[in-house]
Amino acid sequence: MGFRLPRIANTKTSDIPKGYFAVYVGERQKKRFVVPISYLNQPLFQDLLSQAEEEFGYHHPMGGITIPCSEDTFIHLTSRLSV
Repeated sequence: MGFRLPRIANTKTSDIPKGYFAVYVGERQKKRFVVPISYLNQPLFQDLLSQAEEEFGYHHPMGGITIPCSEDTFIHLTSRLSV
C-alpha cells in the first residue's frame, strides 16, 4: 500500500494546472513531477535548481527543468517544503 504526497503530483499527461510546473527528476531514467510554483521561493528547491543549472546549463533535454537527483531524494526534500 502506497501513500500520496498532496503537494506533488506525478503525471503522465501534458496537462499542468495553473500555478504548477513540470520537473524531470532522476539520475538515469527521468520521472516527471508537477510541483507548485511556490516551491521557487524555497531555499531547498533553489539549491536543487542550482545543481540542475551546473549539470545541464539552460539546455534541458526533456523539455522541462531536469533535476539531477534520485526520486527518493527529491520526494524527501519536497516533503519538507511548505506550499
